[in-house]
Amino acid sequence: MLVKEYRICMPLTTEEYRVGQLYTISKHSHQESEKGEGVEVVKNEPHEDPVHGPGQFTEKRVHLSSKLPSWARAVTPRIFYITEKAWNYYPYTITGEPWCSFLPKFSIYIETKYEDNCGDSENIFHSDKILGDHEVSFLDIAFDEIPERYYRSLEDPRFFSSAKTGRGPLREGWRQHTQPIMCSYKLVSVKFEVWGLQTRVEQFVHKVIRDILLIGHRQAFAWVDEWCGESVGSPQHSGEGAHGAQGGRGCRSDC
Repeated sequence: MLVKEYRICMPLTTEEYRVGQLYTISKHSHQESEKGEGVEVVKNEPHEDPVHGPGQFTEKRVHLSSKLPSWARAVTPRIFYITEKAWNYYPYTITGEPWCSFLPKFSIYIETKYEDNCGDSENIFHSDKILGDHEVSFLDIAFDEIPERYYRSLEDPRFFSSAKTGRGPLREGWRQHTQPIMCSYKLVSVKFEVWGLQTRVEQFVHKVIRDILLIGHRQAFAWVDEWCGESVGSPQHSGEGAHGAQGGRGCRSDC
């Protein structure tokens, strides 16, 4: 099992991020569905946890056939998907124990916490799932590289300026002097118990997750003028399950 912790800072508050996250997921789901792939919501219902309180449970089927590299497509069926179960008790969420339609010994477990800081909280998870040290990676939405095919100049935080909030462009060292700022802490465990392929697959999955996190967070900021002022429970955000609990407003008054 390969465990990594990702920390992604955003020039938002955690309250704002919640709405931006919902909007981004909803927009992506719509775009992918138009291509014949995407996210199919199987179950979306309230859930009460004795520790974390009220939240939302979602079961989704994520279709991934076209996302696989050539070496993986050669050994997988044409229809390939992962069933993902997630629990949202924002600002804490769990995405765990996905069931893969082709690889029963494959699993991803993600714990996420959101805080209004620049990513300087240490040992935030206190997780008994971690054996020994794990790698901590800071992902910079402005200056870390993403795959060239996903690059859009209008979504580049180095050049984007929000008309509604006045935030951006993001300059070198922006995490140290930007306000507001929040951080998404993600503890990601990837396990693939197949001899001869374990290391390669686990490293590949982490690379995919890193790229997805970077691209999604870049877009959430670059689209801020689209979602600023929306509420978490607005129609644009319906159907997104574990990320779709009710409550809160979209942006602060400076929107």
